[in-house]
Amino acid sequence: MKHGARNDIPTEVVAIKRGSVMAQVEARIEGTDFLVTSVMTRDSLEALDLKEGDRVQVVAKAVNVLLVKP
Repeated sequence: MKHGARNDIPTEVVAIKRGSVMAQVEARIEGTDFLVTSVMTRDSLEALDLKEGDRVQVVAKAVNVLLVKP
């Protein structure tokens, strides 16, 4: 699948939290202990048939990235 995002990161799904409408999916970046979290509708979660242990690609595209120094 082609896309215009610059970040395409291989990960493994490690946790899924389901709400009534939305779901939160945590994925560990391969070879690291870093986690990436994605929020999607339950419909999208079911359409993708995501389960813990699935290998997925994280595709990230952001217009703004903010850094805040405490």
